[in-house]
Amino acid sequence: MRFLPALFLAAPAWAAHSGVAKARTSPELSDIALFVMAALGVWFVRRAMRARFAKRAKAETQRPKP
Repeated sequence: MRFLPALFLAAPAWAAHSGVAKARTSPELSDIALFVMAALGVWFVRRAMRARFAKRAKAETQRPKP
């Protein structure tokens, strides 16, 4: 019974395609969605890193010097 959830999770992978390759005429929707998600991930991480380093630089400039 422990393997039953894994079986249900793997079932869509078995039915993903018929096994017959068709000619590709353009990128699939999943390819475009993957590219968009990757671009958003890079944008989000770069934005977070810029904010982090800007906060660190601001804290260093406001620190009193001995």
